[in-house]
Amino acid sequence: MRIEDVMTGAVRTVAPGTSLKEAAEILAELRISGLPVVEEGRVVGVLSEADILSKERGEAPYRGGLLGLVFENGHGRAKLLAKTVGEAMSSPAITIGPHRPVPEAAAVMIDKKINRLPVVDDNGMLVGIVSRADLVRAFVRPDAEIAREIREDVVLHTLWIAPEQLDVKVENGVVTLAGQVETKDDAELLPEFVRRVPGVVEVQSTLTWEYEKPRHERETTQA
Repeated sequence: MRIEDVMTGAVRTVAPGTSLKEAAEILAELRISGLPVVEEGRVVGVLSEADILSKERGEAPYRGGLLGLVFENGHGRAKLLAKTVGEAMSSPAITIGPHRPVPEAAAVMIDKKINRLPVVDDNGMLVGIVSRADLVRAFVRPDAEIAREIREDVVLHTLWIAPEQLDVKVENGVVTLAGQVETKDDAELLPEFVRRVPGVVEVQSTLTWEYEKPRHERETTQA
């Protein structure tokens, strides 16, 4: 499953010149945690609730010494004085492509501690947005859909294994793999790829293999 399968295509955006007050009203009205900041169709930043809160906390007291110098020159001071989205936004924006796998978006959101990712094409043009809620919905999809993705995307198109060689079953997100593959590497790789499929809770494998080594290693040994 890829980002384009779960993302929202209709995205509310703001421009760098939008007032911070107006942007805050949009966040409150739509009950969302962030807005892509777009200029001529390209994402130039993201305005989040945290950016608004930096402004809302009010003017900080004067700080002398090195700490004061760092604060005066840092992002914290700039956000405090911000009046427009462009002055308050986080930039450059963390984005993702529509053809990237869903687990990649989950990893980015967790690692960067963010709730949503603008989805951009190869030219940086905004094509959608994906949120944590979208990823959760992908996780709870039906077992039959999970099984179909395993057979078509993982078994056939990723590892080039004929699906009819294997018995793939999914029950409540638990996947069982049985059958014979060509090599030991295939038998070890397949469960690892399956674990990355959204909705998979556990993988149980009884796969067997015909050869210990890949074909090119066997041919080298024979030569």
